[in-house]
Amino acid sequence: MGKKALINIDYTNDFVADHGALTCGKPGQEIEDALVSITKEFIRQGDYTVFAIDLHEKGDGYHPEADLFPPHNIRGTMGRDLYGKLKDEYEINKNLINVHYMDKTRYSAFAGTDLHIKLRERDISDVYLVGVCSDICILHTAMDAYNLGYNIFIYENAIASFNQAGHDWALTHFEGVLGATIIK
Repeated sequence: MGKKALINIDYTNDFVADHGALTCGKPGQEIEDALVSITKEFIRQGDYTVFAIDLHEKGDGYHPEADLFPPHNIRGTMGRDLYGKLKDEYEINKNLINVHYMDKTRYSAFAGTDLHIKLRERDISDVYLVGVCSDICILHTAMDAYNLGYNIFIYENAIASFNQAGHDWALTHFEGVLGATIIK
């Protein structure tokens, strides 16, 4: 086992809250305690903890998701705020050197960001993924992590999706195709 990082993906009001713009609702809400507990543990241990959060601009018709999904995670809206207890945990720890909040504008936390550089300069080889949605942003982040040579770990009790069939398929794909370790 090498050095590790937690990548906390898109756990925001728009993706989790009952009235979120693109919510997975109850499945996302049910992972809150596990996701927050895992995040606290990584931060407490001094492990690099990344909050990789989807960012969209109001009225941006050029973004590839504009025709696929309703507007969500718009800059400056409450929908983009971290959901529930995770927001509190981030606020308490946001000034720590091992806590990093980053914007992402594509499904993958690696696409168009400096995440790979941040992980490599810290000699991190193991990435642990939590958040939403299993079959979209978690999946694409895991695929990029695989292609960049990281060891991938997925907390089964801390990922969710609005599509149960897609969630189940993603779990199989993580393990069978990307060689990820599923932590049960």
